[in-house]
Amino acid sequence: MQKRIRVLIVDDSQVMRDLLSSLLLQHTDIEVIGSAFDPYDAREKIKTLQPDVITLDVEMPKMDGLTFLDKIMTLRPMPVIMVSTLTGKGTDTAIAALQLGAVDCLAKPNMRNADEMRAFSATLADKLRVASTAKMVVRKSSTKAPAPLQGRANPSIHAPKLVAIGASTGGVEALTEVLTHLPKNMPPIVITQHMPPLFTASFANRLNGLCALDVFEASDRIPIKSGQVAIAAGGYHLEVVRAGSEWVCAVKDGAAVSSHKPSVDVLFDSVAVHAGATSLGVLLTGMGKDGAAGLCRMRDAGAHTIAQDEASCVVYGMPRAAVEMGGVAEVQALANIASAIKGRCFI
Repeated sequence: MQKRIRVLIVDDSQVMRDLLSSLLLQHTDIEVIGSAFDPYDAREKIKTLQPDVITLDVEMPKMDGLTFLDKIMTLRPMPVIMVSTLTGKGTDTAIAALQLGAVDCLAKPNMRNADEMRAFSATLADKLRVASTAKMVVRKSSTKAPAPLQGRANPSIHAPKLVAIGASTGGVEALTEVLTHLPKNMPPIVITQHMPPLFTASFANRLNGLCALDVFEASDRIPIKSGQVAIAAGGYHLEVVRAGSEWVCAVKDGAAVSSHKPSVDVLFDSVAVHAGATSLGVLLTGMGKDGAAGLCRMRDAGAHTIAQDEASCVVYGMPRAAVEMGGVAEVQALANIASAIKGRCFI
C-alpha cells in the first residue's frame, strides 16, 4: 500500500484550515495530520507530528511568515507550499518566500465559486505531491546580496550573444542564485520560469533590486540588450527574434506547450532558430520535461548547453529529461552555474 503524504496546515483562519482539510480529504494519497494557527503552534506540531509537507499562510500573526519560513529552511528544511491571498503585498511576500526556499505558492480560492474550488483542490494536491518529492537542504540565512562575478571588459567575438534560461519548481531560488552572481556586462538574457500571471512582475522587480543586471518582465516588441534580463510574463509565451542588430522579445498568447504557458520549449525553440550557435542554453530545476526538447534543438543548432545537476535540484525532472535526450553538453551544480555561464560568455 502506497504511503500517504502527511500534511500539516498552517493558517490563522479556522475557516481556511477547515476548508483545506476538507478539500484534501478528497485525495486518498494525502493525509492531513494536523493544523496550526500560528508559527509557534506550527513549530511544536512539526516536532511532534513530523509532516512530509507544510502548507503555510504568507501573512501570519505573532511571527512574520517569512521569518518563520527562514527558520524552517535554516534549522529544519522541509517542503513548504505557500497558500495565501496573492495580490498586492501578498504577491511580493510570496516571491520572497520562494526565494527563501518554499517549493511553490498557490492563491487561496474563491469559496463561493464551485468550479474554482474544484480546480484549487486538484492543483493543491498536485503541488503537494511534487513537494513531497522535493530535495531540501539547509540554507544559510542572509539578506545581503552576493557580489557579482566580474566579466572582462571585451568578451570574445566567439562568445554567446544571447543566453536563454528555463526553470520551474525550485527555480525562483535557483535563478536568484545564478543572476545575483553575474556581472553587468553580460549579453542579453531571456528566461522562462513557470509562474502564474500575478507573480512574474513581482519576481522581476525583486531580482532587479538584487542584481547588477537590469531585470524586467518581458513585453511584446521590446528590445533586449546587453546587461538586461527579460522574464516571460505569466500566462504568455516568450520568444526571441532578430530585428536588425537587436534581439527583440515576442510575447504571444496561445495554447499551453509541454503543459505550460509560458513554456521553456517555446523560448528555447525560438533561440535555436534565431540565435543558433551564437546562444547559450541553461536548464535549471523543475518538474516534468518542459525545455528538454528545446535544449536539444539549441544544441543541434550549435549552442552550448548547461543543465543543473541532480544533487542541487529541488526537483530533478526537466534537467534529467534533457540529459536523457542528449541535449546537455555540461552538467553543473547550482553553485557553479553562474561561473559556467560567465566562463562561456567571456572566453
